[in-house]
Amino acid sequence: MSRIRCQPLHGTIKFVLASPLAIWSLFCVNRAESAEKPTVPNFVFILIDDMGWRDLGCYGNTFNETPHINRLAAEGLRCTDGYAACPVCSPTRASILTGRYPPRYGITDWIPGRKNFPNQKLLQGQNVLQLPLDEVTLAEALKPAGYVSASIGKWHLGGPEFWPDKQGFDVNVGGTQTGSPPGGYFKFRTPSLQAKDDDEYLTDRLTDEALGFIEKNKDKPFFLYLPHYTVHIPLQAKKDLLAKYEKKAGAKPQEGLCNPVYAAMIESLDDGVGRIVKKLDELKLTEKTVIVFTSDNGGLSVKEGPFTPATSNVPLRAGKGYLYEGGIRVPSIVRWPGTIKPGVSSAPIISVDYFPTFLELAGVNRTRPIDGVSLVSLLKDRKPPSERALFWHYPHYPNQGAKPGGAVRHGDWKLIEFFEDGKKELYNLKDDPGELNDVAARLPGEVKELHQELVEWRKKVNARIPGPNPDYKDAKQ
Repeated sequence: MSRIRCQPLHGTIKFVLASPLAIWSLFCVNRAESAEKPTVPNFVFILIDDMGWRDLGCYGNTFNETPHINRLAAEGLRCTDGYAACPVCSPTRASILTGRYPPRYGITDWIPGRKNFPNQKLLQGQNVLQLPLDEVTLAEALKPAGYVSASIGKWHLGGPEFWPDKQGFDVNVGGTQTGSPPGGYFKFRTPSLQAKDDDEYLTDRLTDEALGFIEKNKDKPFFLYLPHYTVHIPLQAKKDLLAKYEKKAGAKPQEGLCNPVYAAMIESLDDGVGRIVKKLDELKLTEKTVIVFTSDNGGLSVKEGPFTPATSNVPLRAGKGYLYEGGIRVPSIVRWPGTIKPGVSSAPIISVDYFPTFLELAGVNRTRPIDGVSLVSLLKDRKPPSERALFWHYPHYPNQGAKPGGAVRHGDWKLIEFFEDGKKELYNLKDDPGELNDVAARLPGEVKELHQELVEWRKKVNARIPGPNPDYKDAKQ
């Protein structure tokens, strides 16, 4: 901490008495310096759990009703090729908060992850069960610039010693090691957040808490991290909204495409987004606040509890847990009225990019190497980052049935490598966003080049490939 050194006053007094205009001159200089100091923006980061790329009206969904999020997209930049750093939750959450790829800090699966089973050829990759305290979070990085920060909602990055208040956040509401809504969406209960009655809905309560934080800190720069538990299972919705969508779906709703309970949950979320935007308008903070809206992974597209599959990611392939586009491509919207021109971008971006973007906008220098790149030029001038590769490493067997693997996207090309047998699949996402046509056999040169890039990246971030399972038993034998 710097120390204030006291200086003798007699010289100062003599200067003021000798020159009565000096104080006025000094006052004017200070006023000018204060006026020239740039105003840093507020940040509201809305992170949804398990929301699919096609779950919103602004991304083409015609069943779910999302007018407030649609407005957010219409007034900001909607990214068609936005990605999560992992097809499951915890690793992506840490990537947002640190700007670093999951293998860097060892969280490569949801926490705590699955155990090893005899029907798995490989052992589960090692998974760190908390965000290490030596990682620098966005809250910690923004604090020297005067930001007050809050994490309101799902944390899922370790136990009490690793909760948000231990990671630089001034406020933690509802954040624990729990991945699912604690007690459900109606009778939720955490050490810092409990339902007021049996009818209070968790999504509404988190919005209430967020509005209170904004109101309290309206006169200072703030960072609101709002990671909703919705639309993660168990799928539970308010009765009136559920009845609305059951009527809309008709007698035979299409599986995954017209899910009444899921749509009702999304409408509650959308209402919350509308309330936050309205509060910013009321407080005249609209043009001072950057809002980001995205998801931690793709939508749940397989059966995993009542009312599932939750959604369909068509035309993208598969969903949560998979390295296909349905598992990692997510809705990505950034709004900052008066600074970001409304529009649509197809430039590939990924969750590690938000950290350096926020730091640049806040005028904060980075304190350690990161993997993301700033998106400021894309947001302000529509100049995408220099061409680069995006990477994924998922050495685990998720609940959804996928196999351990890794992936790389460079330009329009995407390579997926499966660790069990070394199989490689190659897709041109421009021509085949649904990944229906594997062209690896026809383009061995492209496969070799992309795979080498993936291998070099794994070395750089210390990503390890899981070894064989000594207890493996082939169920077919």
